[in-house]
Amino acid sequence: MQPVFGIDFGTTNSALSIYHNGTVEVVAVDGTDRSGELMRSVLYFNEDNEIFAGNEAVRQYVGDGAAGRFMQSIKTFLPNTSFDSTEIFGKRYAIDDLVAIILRQIKARGETHLGCPVERVVLGRPVLFSTDPAKDAVAEQRLEKAARKAGFKQIRFQYEPVAAALAFEETLQPGQERIVFIGDFGGGTSDFSVIRVKGGAFARSDRRSDVLSLGGVYVAGDKFDSQIMWDKVAHYFGRTARYKTLGKDDWVTVPRSIIYTLCQWHRIPLLRARKTREHIRVIKGSTDNRQAIQHLENIIDDNFGYFLFQAIESAKCRLSDQEQARISFTERDLCISEQLSKLEFESINRENFRQIADCIDDVLARSGLLPDRIDSVFLTGGTSRIPHIQALFAERFGREKLHTRQAFTSVVHGLGASVPLFTWS
Repeated sequence: MQPVFGIDFGTTNSALSIYHNGTVEVVAVDGTDRSGELMRSVLYFNEDNEIFAGNEAVRQYVGDGAAGRFMQSIKTFLPNTSFDSTEIFGKRYAIDDLVAIILRQIKARGETHLGCPVERVVLGRPVLFSTDPAKDAVAEQRLEKAARKAGFKQIRFQYEPVAAALAFEETLQPGQERIVFIGDFGGGTSDFSVIRVKGGAFARSDRRSDVLSLGGVYVAGDKFDSQIMWDKVAHYFGRTARYKTLGKDDWVTVPRSIIYTLCQWHRIPLLRARKTREHIRVIKGSTDNRQAIQHLENIIDDNFGYFLFQAIESAKCRLSDQEQARISFTERDLCISEQLSKLEFESINRENFRQIADCIDDVLARSGLLPDRIDSVFLTGGTSRIPHIQALFAERFGREKLHTRQAFTSVVHGLGASVPLFTWS
């Protein structure tokens, strides 16, 4: 059988596996060692019409002093039917064009590793791109179109939590069977499945009957970062500022829509719209916190949202091992230093945790099984390291059943393991 790629195109990171001669290999796509197994799902367009992807995009963006156009979390726009294309330095790019740039680079690096062209791919997809079935279908169609533009001719899709289950399956002894609850926590979505896994030769059969239930929710790593931004940082950019509208003496707060957009790192460039910029200038003319509105203009003009959210994400990650973490960030005359405790993080994200918990319970209920029938719980993805996330599963299934392994590459490994489950011409 010819080599087949497995590509996990993620909101935050992307990865590549290769199925060849009956084995799966995870290949570095953004470096030469294990640190390069993940490639940032970002793009940078400079003013010379050069395009960079992954860590090189970040390096060029920083080197150019945050000039040009930097794009991240592109995956979240796939189901957004109101976002069809964008213009960058006079050239229009459809959403699938942007995704294709990243997929094309991953494909090229995989082919260089193999020394031959590859035209077949298994792409991971979340259980839900969108709760709207029509938008969910649009997202998958756009992803498939992007893969074809990247040069793939035969394309198959696998649910990401099912792929994670197949990776877990490889840890079992031949003939060993388990019913596993899979929790796959990405940047944009948290996906769950209950699946019957089997060790050994059984692993290469049609697996549709082994999937007992699937589900997902639009709460994951980016949502937690956005919540921290809203509660701990947004006041630096005018969340609590007031201003007087033209011709009136009444004070009103900065529109929630502006601050809400600011708190989603991939949407900050949308604040550059002419009407929004004019509205912000009006606010600045009569606000009671001119400095905060100046910071708001600066983050739009200087495009340093990526670096700010890096600081927020770093603090969040430290809370997995510490009780306290500080959000530290400096830009121009803006100096942010905010202490965040693990207890406060859990408090401000109470609603996000509730949505995840409800989805876990729903997926379990639709499997028709009680918690004691679940043999193992396999958690993957960076957000799975959050102690409160682990506690949600420990409360339901027992901490002794929890397993974590290759948090960032188990899905892409499972995509490679999915190859024999599909028919290839």
